Amino acid sequence: MKKKLLVFAMVLLVSNVFAQDKLYLVFEMMKVDNEQEMAYMETENFWEKIHQQRVQSDEIIGWDLWQLLPGGEDQGYQYMTVTLYNNPVSMFKGGDLIENAKRAYPNMKEEDLLKKLNNSAKTRDLAVRIYLEDIANTVGANEMPIGTVAFLDFMKVDLNKYEAYEKAEMDVFQPMHQKQVDDGEKKYWSLMRIMLPVGSDTYASHITVNMFDDVESAFSSNGGGNWDGLTDAQQKAIQAGLDLRDMKVTTLATLLKKVKKN
Repeated sequence: MKKKLLVFAMVLLVSNVFAQDKLYLVFEMMKVDNEQEMAYMETENFWEKIHQQRVQSDEIIGWDLWQLLPGGEDQGYQYMTVTLYNNPVSMFKGGDLIENAKRAYPNMKEEDLLKKLNNSAKTRDLAVRIYLEDIANTVGANEMPIGTVAFLDFMKVDLNKYEAYEKAEMDVFQPMHQKQVDDGEKKYWSLMRIMLPVGSDTYASHITVNMFDDVESAFSSNGGGNWDGLTDAQQKAIQAGLDLRDMKVTTLATLLKKVKKN
């Protein structure tokens, strides 16, 4: 049975590999020791210029740096970088970082550049890397100024329930999030499927993201939307959708840096 479920998951992956005009993302979670905070920020300042070059070279369409809460050393990771692509092939290939680094720092000797790149790893531990596909989102203004706040909900869904869960998110919950966006209570909502790693032993299979202007608006919002006035049928549909997934953890993220094409 597990083999059949894994085959089903791989079919979902392969069927989307050649989809175009969609958003694909790489989340990299960084664990940073308290004494390395300043050094890590210097590392991301250095890499930011390289990512700007990657955007200009059309290798990626954007890059973000987020601070995560809770942020204790024993809670896994404190920062997250998000690299955005418009196709999965580019995402999985990763690109030529060395060449882009040379273009970003043309006056730096190659020896010094390589040393700087290698030393970057000493300021943080890359704890988790996941590859995702954005499969549903709200429409409207979704600009992300520095300081944007987001709730990241990590969900675990059984492999044989992917289709039912995603349908519930899009049919039941997405309209509620869209109303919040239309009413100005929320900036953006999206549902992402984790493409890799995949399987019954993984921690999560999907991530939903709810973005807000700031912390105040994030905590003044009622999350999934207004449940007042819902019919019995609507409430049952909501509960059925909730029953399809296991909410593993929610993380609060604040946008510190971003790179995108002008």
